[in-house]
Amino acid sequence: MTRLAIIKKEKCHLHKCNFLCAKVCPINRKDQDCIRNINEKAVIDEVLCNGCGICIKKCPYEAIQIVNLPEQLNEDPIHRFGENAFELFSLPILKEKSVIGIIGRNGIGKSTALNILTGTIKPNLGNFDNPPKNKEIINKYSNKYLSDYFKNLFDENIKISYKPQRVELLRELYKGKVIDLLKKIDEKNIIDNLMKELDLENIQNRQIKDLSGGELQRIAIAACILKKADVYYFDEPSSFLDITYRIKVAKLIRSLKENSKIIVVEHDLATLDYISDEIQIVYGVPSCYGIFSQSKSVRRGINEYLDGYLSDDNIRFRDYAIKFFDPLISKTSSDVISFELPGLEKSFDKFSLKVNKINIKKSEVMCIMGANGLGKTTFLDMLSKKTKSDKGNIDDIKISYKEQDLKAEDKNVEQYLREIAKNEFDSGWYKQNILEKLNIKNLLKNNIKNLSGGELQKVKIASCLSKEADLILMDEPSAFIDVEDRLLVAEVIKEFIIRKEISAIIVDHDIQFIDYLADSMLVFEGKPGIKGNVNGPLEKKEGMNIILKNLDITYRKDPNTNRPRINKPNSQLDKQQKQNNEYYLE
Repeated sequence: MTRLAIIKKEKCHLHKCNFLCAKVCPINRKDQDCIRNINEKAVIDEVLCNGCGICIKKCPYEAIQIVNLPEQLNEDPIHRFGENAFELFSLPILKEKSVIGIIGRNGIGKSTALNILTGTIKPNLGNFDNPPKNKEIINKYSNKYLSDYFKNLFDENIKISYKPQRVELLRELYKGKVIDLLKKIDEKNIIDNLMKELDLENIQNRQIKDLSGGELQRIAIAACILKKADVYYFDEPSSFLDITYRIKVAKLIRSLKENSKIIVVEHDLATLDYISDEIQIVYGVPSCYGIFSQSKSVRRGINEYLDGYLSDDNIRFRDYAIKFFDPLISKTSSDVISFELPGLEKSFDKFSLKVNKINIKKSEVMCIMGANGLGKTTFLDMLSKKTKSDKGNIDDIKISYKEQDLKAEDKNVEQYLREIAKNEFDSGWYKQNILEKLNIKNLLKNNIKNLSGGELQKVKIASCLSKEADLILMDEPSAFIDVEDRLLVAEVIKEFIIRKEISAIIVDHDIQFIDYLADSMLVFEGKPGIKGNVNGPLEKKEGMNIILKNLDITYRKDPNTNRPRINKPNSQLDKQQKQNNEYYLE
């Protein structure tokens, strides 16, 4: 059986543990160098390693992971980042006039695959010490589609357009106005129509650095579409976008397929379902290795991913199925009012927001939905006093706020969370319900600056829940987080609010996520970028129905998996639900 030994270099501190892993290794104790010290970092010989796991258990910094590769795997890696580092075994396959949807856990190689296909990373075929020449890579795949692709890529005979995952980094990369950036990129002479389609006209003269996450996402998508390309890659295009824009973007991306090939990486299942012609699943072990499956029909691909079993390959890649249970019961939301928030007003040069008086109950999770550009983030900023309101004064409420933008501090995760959680960090409850349920226990020794988008999001959620507070505010906590972890995040937040008997206000665009969390809802309405006002608080069902009716979208739940699905416009189900005024079926 082939195994991989992974050493997380940033966690390995041999000068502190006195090379403990080598001392306990039974092979080293037989005078063979299974574990060596190279530049004060452990290195494991994967041939000598017998997979006993003793070093894993004894490592005080949780720096070692040893995994067995699937027995069915009969191919060499396409890329490895170094000795005892992540290994990618295959790549997604593009198809003519098709949108290929990619789904898989964070840290399993999706973005690495896109970086290889876009030429940002040159595949080393596992030979990280002596990387192959272009011709060797092409010859390696001589009988496969990838041979032609790499030849065209290396010869610069293929034009590529790529929308990256972390759109908030655009603020650091580009200076100046929106219109100047897009005009510089426009190769199709379609900028006017595209700006109208994505509602960018109202912000065209604004500085990139002043834009919200949703606005940055639309600009990044527009920039990608404006380029003439043979292949388009979109990495998580739905993050920060409301449902209306998710549908608009899906339609725009699909319109490109007549003349180009397209790959979309996406965690939102409803969007992935709507946008894709076929699905390819990435499976493996996060931070260790990743493998791309064959293409499957959309419904079958998503259902096999949820089930954790690839029927064609007879591979079970997860030992449990992801099930969409009924939403969590709001069993502890009481009638006791914890806070009476006054009416608030705020005016900017071209935008104004008005919020009526709101009462928040004890142990209540109040969720906010609405189109981008209606002032949801501004509302949270006013509550946290980050932005001063023009009218209405907020009482001194102890608030913990997870903002939309994710700042990456230069310190390790444990140090960061310990400073915030203090004594509670070492409690059994904190370890079990925050660190373990959010799957960040194995990140504690990592530097925050080196985390992926999904990992950073979970750390920021943990940070928000670690502060002493009476009111929790979170802006888009589901962004960048994969399917498995989204449901866990909802559960963690809900259970925390119940245990602490405090309250929370959550802004998000993921219907399933909101359905799991909400006791009540605020629906933001108005004219995006110009005027916003608030409808509510409302009962969850009423709020869901209003938001979807405003967007002219109907949702149903898959009878097999219970997952939400967007009805195709003017389909029989779409017409029937609209006729019954049931835009969201519980």
